[in-house]
Amino acid sequence: MSTPGFRLSEATTPRIMVVDGSKVVRKMIEGVLRQQLQTMEFIGCETGEEAKAALQTGAFSLVTTALRLPDMDGLALARYLREHTPQAYIPIIVVSGDVQERLESRSFSDNVTDYFDKSLGFNALAAFIKGYVAPEAEPGGEVLYVEDSRVVALATRRMLEKHGLSVIHCTCVEDAVAHLETMKAQGRVPGPDVVLTDVYLKGDLTGKDLVHSIRKVFGYPKGLLPVLVMTGDANPANQTDLLRTGANDLVQKPIEERLLVTKLLFQLRVGRLMRLKMAAAARALGAA
Repeated sequence: MSTPGFRLSEATTPRIMVVDGSKVVRKMIEGVLRQQLQTMEFIGCETGEEAKAALQTGAFSLVTTALRLPDMDGLALARYLREHTPQAYIPIIVVSGDVQERLESRSFSDNVTDYFDKSLGFNALAAFIKGYVAPEAEPGGEVLYVEDSRVVALATRRMLEKHGLSVIHCTCVEDAVAHLETMKAQGRVPGPDVVLTDVYLKGDLTGKDLVHSIRKVFGYPKGLLPVLVMTGDANPANQTDLLRTGANDLVQKPIEERLLVTKLLFQLRVGRLMRLKMAAAARALGAA
């Protein structure tokens, strides 16, 4: 197993292109983005052709697109941007209401960097975008990290710690399960904020087995303990199987640092928010 090729471009003033057929949606996204990124340059496009023209004005930090545009499919636009941009890597985010279904069916193309479920709201979208163009540390966030290569684990651990995360590293699923059991016995449910695991590991159990154990044995839902799975398996059926087993999301190898950190921090924040809501509900029930 080789050392991951992490790469993270330096950000100056972010240039963000938002492609959506609704002027109202574009304005709302711009408004919440400016609250998060006061120095950004925002370019809103109604159609795919407008986006193509805007591409000629210079490099972009990130592009979001709806799946359905007045003149073309959003995935077709993503393919065009990928083929015609001079940048080696540009995040292209699809914003849609049916991302989970498409993710499970693997109907997103390789031209799309990531997806965002629009039902989460524009404020969450702005925070999600900020994670790509101006990531912030998440002090105190705890990651249960399962990876059998100590070389890869060291590189990943240093990268995560750079972003304010603490890392509990296990080399096999058995050790990760034992850690979760210890946390549960101590009343620290679920323990870590998020789980990051490789699929293929030394020993009898795989990353998929760990996901199954978290969801079915411990009974932790996706919101309570998010699980992000790293995989080098490009087989769509196998990827779908991981998601249906209970993984929150996947990261394709070779790992791109910005993508991994953004997905991890996003899932971590989702989990923390869910736990706060559960705690508030429990207090309200106790006071009733």
